[in-house]
Amino acid sequence: MIKEVITSLICPFFGTIGYAVMFQVPKKYYVSCGLTGMLGWIVYHTANMRVSAGVSAFLGALVVVLFSRMLTVRMKCPITIFLVSGIFPLVPGAGIYFTAYYFVTNHFARAAAQGMESVKIAFGIVLGIVLVVSVPRDLFSWSYWKEKRIRKKQG
Repeated sequence: MIKEVITSLICPFFGTIGYAVMFQVPKKYYVSCGLTGMLGWIVYHTANMRVSAGVSAFLGALVVVLFSRMLTVRMKCPITIFLVSGIFPLVPGAGIYFTAYYFVTNHFARAAAQGMESVKIAFGIVLGIVLVVSVPRDLFSWSYWKEKRIRKKQG
């Protein structure tokens, strides 16, 4: 049990950092990228015990994008640095592979089932990204909320 928990924390963290290294993200963002991917995976993995993989992917993507937006404002850099590498653990790569494998080996029913599951996960990820990215950037800044609180006290 403890080994599984540690694996669920370490693997997405270093996998995300590896992805960031591969795509030449500046070194100062490696830990933040790793944390982003790890948080998304933890939410996905925890939610997947109770709901479908598509809904779990949606919730994981929400966390990844929210955390990416906060890091973007705090570190003053593009969101793609954290978003693209943070989404990496959620992408249904194995599902897409097995869809193609079952198709090539003439197991069409299994290919269709695996393909639909992969599409649901991909759709959940896209929905999570679109939902959070449509929120204005100012809402992720502390100065916005401080200013809003000061106006409320004055008015």
